[in-house]
Amino acid sequence: MNDGVSGAAGGGSAGARGALAAAPRVVVKIGSSSLTTAHGGLDETRVAMLVDALAKAKASGREVVLVSSGAIAAGLAPLGMASRPRDLARQQAAASVGQGLLMAHYTSAFTGHGLQVGQVLLTVDDVTRRSHYRNAYRTLHQLLQLGVVPIVNENDTVATHEIRFGDNDRLAALVAQLVHADLLVLLSDVDGLYDGNPHRPGATRLRDVVSLTDLDGVDIGSAGRSGLGSGGMVTKVEAASIATGSGIDVVLASAPEVSAVLAGDAVGTWFHRRAGRRSTRLLWLEHATDGRGALTLDAGAVRAVVERGASLLPAGITGVTGTFTAGDPVDLLDEAGRTVARGLVNYDAAELPALLGRSTKELARELGPEYEREVVHRDDLVLLGRPRR
Repeated sequence: MNDGVSGAAGGGSAGARGALAAAPRVVVKIGSSSLTTAHGGLDETRVAMLVDALAKAKASGREVVLVSSGAIAAGLAPLGMASRPRDLARQQAAASVGQGLLMAHYTSAFTGHGLQVGQVLLTVDDVTRRSHYRNAYRTLHQLLQLGVVPIVNENDTVATHEIRFGDNDRLAALVAQLVHADLLVLLSDVDGLYDGNPHRPGATRLRDVVSLTDLDGVDIGSAGRSGLGSGGMVTKVEAASIATGSGIDVVLASAPEVSAVLAGDAVGTWFHRRAGRRSTRLLWLEHATDGRGALTLDAGAVRAVVERGASLLPAGITGVTGTFTAGDPVDLLDEAGRTVARGLVNYDAAELPALLGRSTKELARELGPEYEREVVHRDDLVLLGRPRR
């Protein structure tokens, strides 16, 4: 394997990474394969190494949030499971047993440094439903103000396939945005992003990704090598895209390199921040959801939504498919069936057919003032299919 610099910039030097070393608020995500043995039990040495690095960062005055996988993996051995189960019920059972074990190890390790930890289990609703989102925001910020290290994981014991983040890489990116982090560190069993299979001769590590176009032609691959986690390099790159698109720098590195990353050393792959902060809910809509249904728009409504940034009204909708309730994400389609946007709908699927093609004023006169509202408000809508920048 070789080390290289992406064609866009050579900013991977230690000097150029000084800003990363000084980032005041950091979210660190670690995957299951970096915390557990090949048989699924927690590796205490790896846990201690991670905690030592984070405690050092805390001692320097930085705030740290840890997003930790490993609950399901930690629960395998106690339940006599040889490998990660595929069915949801047994995954949830393993998570229920493993989450307690995982937190017990973290509590003990951080206590050795005089630090308190707080467990925060999140579901998709916690970053999309406004009341839940505010509660999650307040909890995390209060923990940081109190000097506590929040340890975040998806609430695997109650999540279903339909309402899951999919992996903790996306969760980490959304948490980084939620807490207004300056740096997101994604730790795994690979020491960066390579332009091919990192286990084959000639593969080159990308030290910097300044624009997502730097990844054109790069073979990102799919799953991790351990089989214990749920993500792979694809999800890490997508998480980096979510975070950098919200003004957060991202470094992808191997777990043993965590201290070096936090010190600003030129290890791993640095994804440079690309834009100012965006709404967590809109980031989730764009990157971490599938529509529960679809609304077909006429040409005028497509122009209003895409070009003018308008809300979607009943008058511009020509068709409804799927089963969804108010607050669910739905895809907005043009007349050719192409997805142009996704948004949180304000009506149940059963209500909409009777409203199509009618103005909100007409509906308010006939059905009452509560029907004088948008089907999808522009603040709950994100455009899809735009070129990467």
